[in-house]
Amino acid sequence: MIELKDVCYSYEGEVVLKNISINVKEGEKVVLLGINGSGKTTLLKVINALIFPQKGFYFYCGVKIDKSKMKDRDFVKSFRKDVVLLFQNPDVMLFNPTVYDELAFSLRQLGLEDKEIKERVLYWADKFELSPYLDKPPFKLSGGQKQKLCLACLLVLEPKVLLLDEPTANLDPKTTGWLVDFLYDLKATTIITTHNLSLAGELGERLLVLGEDHTIIYDGRVEDFLKDEEKMLKAGLLHKHKHKHGEKEHTHYHLHNYL
Repeated sequence: MIELKDVCYSYEGEVVLKNISINVKEGEKVVLLGINGSGKTTLLKVINALIFPQKGFYFYCGVKIDKSKMKDRDFVKSFRKDVVLLFQNPDVMLFNPTVYDELAFSLRQLGLEDKEIKERVLYWADKFELSPYLDKPPFKLSGGQKQKLCLACLLVLEPKVLLLDEPTANLDPKTTGWLVDFLYDLKATTIITTHNLSLAGELGERLLVLGEDHTIIYDGRVEDFLKDEEKMLKAGLLHKHKHKHGEKEHTHYHLHNYL
């Protein structure tokens, strides 16, 4: 469904993605892990066609995605409905006068009839416990409610691919638990970035790890990675240090505090 071949991307000469090659099948739940600056958000933007590979290729359902393809209005309309991205900061995604308008916005852009728009809006508002706030301005919602609203605004499109950038960053433990359960039951293909190593196994079955060198250094099962100290060290997710206690030398490992 999603195929990247030797994708490279740099910002002002600084490498952010280097020779990224991955295949994601329909229905897969993938977790993307890596330290700050490893390229996680950039990779999601490539898959969402907000930016394009400077080297290498990106294919969605066998179609090469590049600047020229994204000038095809019919294709863009279909692609934007299929592949959606949730940014880490919900405030950058909210701009309509009411919660209802926020949920209805993308559906109106697609030209759906008012009856269907209302049905979808009410369905997803109920699903995300937002029904009491439909007439309220989005900025009056709590951080967790804003995050729920942004996710609902994407799911109202009934997308095939859901890209989530640190979706639990602004959530309390209760809402985080709710989101994990919700995503578990979701049929869409999901690629989720996280700093929370303890959540990785609950957010997906397959783990991709971006190393400090901006390459994919691991692609496999979450639990296998968490048992491999050398791989975690290579990813910069674990710190190793030695100290002497009397005549004996001891080695200690620590997870970095941003996890």
